[in-house]
Amino acid sequence: MAKAWIGVSGWTYPGWRGGVFYPEKHPQKRELEYASGRFTSIEINGTFYSLQKPASFQAWYDQTPEGFRFSVKAGQFMTHVRRLKDIEGPLAFFLASGLFRLGEKLGPILWQFPPNVMLKDDRFHRFLDLLPKSTREATRLLARHKDRLRYPEEAEPPRHLPLRHAFELRHKSFFDPKFFDLLRAHGVALVLAHGAEKAPYAEELTADFIYARLHGEGKRYAKGYPPVELQAWADRIRAWLKGGRDSHVYFSTEAKAHAPACALRLLALLSVEARRKQDDPLPPRSGR
Repeated sequence: MAKAWIGVSGWTYPGWRGGVFYPEKHPQKRELEYASGRFTSIEINGTFYSLQKPASFQAWYDQTPEGFRFSVKAGQFMTHVRRLKDIEGPLAFFLASGLFRLGEKLGPILWQFPPNVMLKDDRFHRFLDLLPKSTREATRLLARHKDRLRYPEEAEPPRHLPLRHAFELRHKSFFDPKFFDLLRAHGVALVLAHGAEKAPYAEELTADFIYARLHGEGKRYAKGYPPVELQAWADRIRAWLKGGRDSHVYFSTEAKAHAPACALRLLALLSVEARRKQDDPLPPRSGR
């Protein structure tokens, strides 16, 4: 049965503290535990900025409840610095940084590309051929680089699991039927990057799952997503679930203080069981 994985992008935002989302004087080291008890999924952003350690992934696994799921943002070194050129080695380092410690809690890997990366050569074709679609395929890739890995013990995942990938593309050259067909051929989701004022948007379904990032930029979203839009997203998600597609939806709004409240309200609209206690109120819409 398809599931709705709803949450926020990251969990260590200072503006969520002091009663805005996290309770007053809530210890920072327990923020993930608190957030994962209220959402069904969270997007890990720290992996975008630098390679993490296996111990970090293990800690994130241990601090979250059964049935929770993470999405993991791939490193900017591959997407923004190398721009997919000669990245088999960096990809191996990323995969062997402890990613598979998340086990059954590992959701899609998010590949976000900068606005000035466009579709102009065969690098995306080669990258899609390279991307492992399962931990079994990843093991074969990692074996080619095992002698160079920082954590060679991570080269053999303890469990064989499928690997899902999602591309967030911000140049209009990608929004072409032929490229959408290429993504479909590889089972890679086109990220529905909603509300980003300077980025193109297409609600094109290219995989057996949905990945949406609700950016909500501009005055319309100064207090988060309005109720009418949250209802519209709830209706979309119900349709996707009915069609058998898991739906991963993360709030990464420009007015970031409102992201947790938006995610909780969307969960409520979907009648998804939020794990918060019955007497635990929703964060205020106005933030602080």
